[in-house]
Amino acid sequence: MSIWWSLHLRREAASVPLARRLLLGAMETAGVDPDICYDLSVALSEACANAVEHGGDVTDDYRVTVYIDGDTCRIEVTDSGPGFGPAAPPHTAADRALPPVPVPAPAQAPGYAEDGRGLFLIEALTDHVQYRNRTGRTGAVVSFDKILKWREGAALPLAS
Repeated sequence: MSIWWSLHLRREAASVPLARRLLLGAMETAGVDPDICYDLSVALSEACANAVEHGGDVTDDYRVTVYIDGDTCRIEVTDSGPGFGPAAPPHTAADRALPPVPVPAPAQAPGYAEDGRGLFLIEALTDHVQYRNRTGRTGAVVSFDKILKWREGAALPLAS
């Protein structure tokens, strides 16, 4: 069985725990192993926090889309910010004033850094991560996959 859902959230700090709790509730209801639920919830929290902090104008929203297909979960977080690297064209005059965000390197942030650990955590907690710019518009897409493990008697794999 395959399921998916999408959330459109305001770029404000309160949206991060909301997205995390919705993901956790859906995963727990479907019967996903608690350790996998935790890993995905932390990765999602980090991606949402980045969208809130770097995702464009304060009036913009961002989108979280979750796909469960068989034993794989894919999560995408899409914002309207400057995107990654110089390939992201400026959207407005205000965007032109902002330097493009460089494509993230997989290396860990220094231990003393206040910021910069989110992308490292996403990479450490998931099986595959992709960073890209939105097609035809400004913004970034962070997507990550994780192979799911199920609790004994889980509802979703039984529905297949």
